[in-house]
Amino acid sequence: MKKSGRTKAVFLLAYPIVIAQLGTIIQGWADTIMVGQYGTSELSAASFVNNIFNLSLYCLLGISYATTPIAGALCSQGKFCRLLRVFRESNVVNLLASIIVVLLLLVLYCNIDHLGQPIELLPLIRPYFIALLISLPFLSLFNSMKQFFDALGDTKTPMWTMVGSNILNIILNYFLIFVLDLGLFGAGIATLAARMSMPLLMYLAIVRGSLQKIFDFQQIKTHSQSLKLTWRGMASLLRLGIPISVQLSLETCAFSISAIFMGWIGVTALAAHQVMGTISTLAFMVYYGIGAAAAIRMAHYRGINNWDEVRKTAAAAFKMSLAFGVIIVFVIYCAATPIARLFTSSQEVANLLLTFMPAFLCYQIGDCLQITYANALRSVENVRPMMLFAFISFVLIGIPLAYFLAFTLGMGALGIWWSYPFCLTVAGLSYYLQFKKTVKTRMAHSIK
Repeated sequence: MKKSGRTKAVFLLAYPIVIAQLGTIIQGWADTIMVGQYGTSELSAASFVNNIFNLSLYCLLGISYATTPIAGALCSQGKFCRLLRVFRESNVVNLLASIIVVLLLLVLYCNIDHLGQPIELLPLIRPYFIALLISLPFLSLFNSMKQFFDALGDTKTPMWTMVGSNILNIILNYFLIFVLDLGLFGAGIATLAARMSMPLLMYLAIVRGSLQKIFDFQQIKTHSQSLKLTWRGMASLLRLGIPISVQLSLETCAFSISAIFMGWIGVTALAAHQVMGTISTLAFMVYYGIGAAAAIRMAHYRGINNWDEVRKTAAAAFKMSLAFGVIIVFVIYCAATPIARLFTSSQEVANLLLTFMPAFLCYQIGDCLQITYANALRSVENVRPMMLFAFISFVLIGIPLAYFLAFTLGMGALGIWWSYPFCLTVAGLSYYLQFKKTVKTRMAHSIK
């Protein structure tokens, strides 16, 4: 395939994913803006809870990521009965995983007052925490369905589902936060309602015939025995999903612990961290959308043993991500002051947020590299080494460095943000080198 055709193919899959992620960002921005305008204490409480839940969200997302390479390879091979069975097995695995995470978070909830957060935030933290907790199984089921649709090359159905739920969330946010004066708890209820709608909308897309473009259901019914759930199939999803989940969890752990460090510094630092974290997701989600689209293409090429295209698709995705990243970061940097004022009415929070910008700029190449090649490794089902690389990058380097810069050197909140360029770049280089080694080895085997 020509370079232009390869880039176009990735782009056509990527733009619905990116639009959906941008919709999620807009919803996140709306949440932060509305909560921030309601009160700084509410913004600080939201920052703490959201960073705690980010660890759980990425843990569950990692389990769902196993669906894409498995389903994508089966789709390229035309094994549709097994493909539909993977869909059912993925839903069961992801739902059970979410229940386990909910139980673990309940233990954390019962000990929330021992995490060193400002005592005046606890009455705000507790109800918001519960609302998000209830929403996790619904979100997990949607993640499973989304990864399956993406693997088939249908990235538009999840896009419209996410956009619709985000619009619902924003409308409910305004009504519950300000009209009913429920504050942060209202934001939690809005998030719960939106997440409950997502798997329902995906199910309606299925019964309305979205998958019939790919499957001949009448023919598949004659092979109904092959559609039954199997322990082997679910174990395959877990063997691939658990290492991905661990890798994502270790990465998110660094950022979640950063939020705890921010809470030790103070309410202002925690609020500024929440706003900067929300802004920074703009570039991250674009990188993720392009990387996920490339992973779909690479999974299909892996299914037909075309390793040269696997390698070239990953390289094209990195270049595309970097190009979009430069534009996004430039716009954010130039508009930093008005963006800060948009998110918070506190001048103290806005001033601190602006000091984070240089660190934000510096970690973009590392972030782009690690997202692209983490997706690439998932697509070729070589995910176990990522656990070690993530542990080194985020646990052995990221967390200690954040503490050292913030407290030992006395840099405070700014020191925490300067730890990110180091850990993200180490992770990105590690994933890239592992992917390069994997493709080289498998190309040699395919020639033999």
